[in-house]
Amino acid sequence: MNTATTPGTGTGRGFNLALATWVSAINFWAWNMIGPLSTTYAHDLSLTSTQASLLVATPILVGALGRIVVGSLTDRYGGRIMFIGISLASILPVLAVGVAGVAGSYPLLLVFGFFLGIAGTIFAVGIPFANAWYEPARRGFATGVFGAGMVGTALSAFFTPRFVNWFGLLTTHVIIAVALAVTAGVCILSMRNSPEFVPNTDPVVPKLTAALKLGVTWEMSFLYAIVFGGFVAFSNYLPTYIKTIYGFSAVDAGTRTAAFALAAVIARPIGGALSDRIPPKYVVLASLAGTAAMAFIATFQPPPDIWSAETFIALAIFLGIGTGGVFAWVSRRSPAQSVGSVTGIVAAAGGLGGYFPPLVMGATYDSVDNDYTVGLLLLVATALIALAYTALRLHAREPARDPAA
Repeated sequence: MNTATTPGTGTGRGFNLALATWVSAINFWAWNMIGPLSTTYAHDLSLTSTQASLLVATPILVGALGRIVVGSLTDRYGGRIMFIGISLASILPVLAVGVAGVAGSYPLLLVFGFFLGIAGTIFAVGIPFANAWYEPARRGFATGVFGAGMVGTALSAFFTPRFVNWFGLLTTHVIIAVALAVTAGVCILSMRNSPEFVPNTDPVVPKLTAALKLGVTWEMSFLYAIVFGGFVAFSNYLPTYIKTIYGFSAVDAGTRTAAFALAAVIARPIGGALSDRIPPKYVVLASLAGTAAMAFIATFQPPPDIWSAETFIALAIFLGIGTGGVFAWVSRRSPAQSVGSVTGIVAAAGGLGGYFPPLVMGATYDSVDNDYTVGLLLLVATALIALAYTALRLHAREPARDPAA
């Protein structure tokens, strides 16, 4: 076997990991096409807070649930085929959302936003793909680097409103569609699966059933729903939050949201790398404690720009470290033949964790006092419950397996 591409050696894995991270980034950008423009849609279409929240949340839901199937399909077909397929399948929804936006149709935005969720399933492909390229001792690093593809949400938050101002709404969506097509083409020409990848041809439903019987699946799903769900929720809803609370324009709100997303993206590989050196439990505990603290501070509406920026960027860092820590934990604890299935379910839980908060924030918004206190306090309570569960019930190091099991 060529040692240039075996796990633990050579440059082939570095190139494929970098390419996979880019594929994730451009698909995350596509997945987040509606969020940065939600305030514009809300104004132009006279949407209520609940309607705007539903518009933001719909792609998140589909991207979450689709990961369950995509993770198992990755076990069978490998990351290369799945990266190409999802990138190509996301092109039409991106264009359709642009058409619906130009037409000013809220129902069509919801329908096409539903299919836009396809792009969000990309995450369930990258974790098993990265795991296959790297030895166990470096999988926290590998999954953390791939997870940095979340930078696509920052790129979308920063550039999408600006592209709309510069080129127009439909042209902006065409640009992203072309980027998806080019990305798929590069993957066809250059991407390779790890030589260690062995297709799991077992039927999908039994694989998912087996994964659902593992304790690690439920424990990690619970934690990931909080840390990644919190990241997704804020990345999509923060433009609305900032515009509502602080009165910034869509472009300015997008800039601040991009800073939030970028901080989380930078923190994710740090969380993964830390989890290669210390038990992931302690990384996750720090993440949950920091998340609870920053969400509580946010209830007091720190004034712009310095204090509010420090609060939300710190929140992003804690969430980002947690996402890296949880998936490093998944890689350690999942049976090798089930990594894709477990990853798909855990990633779906993370997406679902991002689906409900925008709806809750919209439903609990206090228009009289102009605050989101109830929604933020619910995040505080959830993070504290997870903190207690992790501290008291989960092991820092896995118990020795029974060889006969």
